[in-house]
Amino acid sequence: MTCQNICVLGGGGFVGAHLISLLAVRGHRVLVPTRRRERSKHLLVLPGVEVVEADIHDPATLQTLFTGKDAVINLVGILHETQRGGFEHAHVELPRKVVAACAAAGVRRLLHMSALGADPAAKSRYQQTKGAGEALVQEMQGATVFRPSVIFGPGDSFLTLFADLLKLAPVVPLADAGARFQPVFVGDVARAFGEALERPETRGQRYGLCGPSVYTLAELVRLTAATLGLRRAVLPLGNTASYGFARLMELKPGAKIMTRDNHYAMQSDNVCPSGCSQPFGDPTALESVIGYLREAGPRRGYMNFRTHARR
Repeated sequence: MTCQNICVLGGGGFVGAHLISLLAVRGHRVLVPTRRRERSKHLLVLPGVEVVEADIHDPATLQTLFTGKDAVINLVGILHETQRGGFEHAHVELPRKVVAACAAAGVRRLLHMSALGADPAAKSRYQQTKGAGEALVQEMQGATVFRPSVIFGPGDSFLTLFADLLKLAPVVPLADAGARFQPVFVGDVARAFGEALERPETRGQRYGLCGPSVYTLAELVRLTAATLGLRRAVLPLGNTASYGFARLMELKPGAKIMTRDNHYAMQSDNVCPSGCSQPFGDPTALESVIGYLREAGPRRGYMNFRTHARR
């Protein structure tokens, strides 16, 4: 294994935290630019990791960050827009700048996080812009693209969100309950990125990342309730009611639980067409690790990072 100098964009997020922990254990040196260093201080316990404040949307700054790096990893993505044009800004404009900065800085290795369902022709703006950004990245020779289904694991905002909601009421109205997913464990996603860095044959390839099983959204919510020892009634909403629910949640102030764009995205299956086969090892079964939902608190996450970092 050769030590590489890597810049990770979006490293302060859910997947980034797990990936950077893995890269640190493997002996790589990792630079993590962030808008607010304080929010990524949990990464500072990891050896070989440097966190700096920087505007990654500034082309000149990107070129400076990438200079001298062996590889760049782009994990930046948003599920909800906080302002008009947010998807375009994060999923299209940034990848375009990243590709240009890689060329200017002489970086020949780019790993990019896309998403299953990414398609410029999709109805969902999330999927449209993810598809457009993916196409831009693939113009760079040797770039590797990953398209995961919904990602679960300690620190996620998917099953953990449902776990929190299930604790509040005995009946759970569920929009798009029949939507199909093939959830993938965050550790498997991190491993795929880590393996790709060290395997030249992954250059220029695109990989779907999925777990071993397909579930409907209702099945995932019921599994979450059972894991928590809760008896809850799940009330599936029809398509019209699901749209109305999404619209209502979209108008709610504060953090978004669901939007109409999410509703549009869930009209198509979020599964790997070829199943869960991938060249990075067997995927982790959801049932084998879902116990993390019974644990809580930032201290657990902190100790996980120290364990992975061998500190």
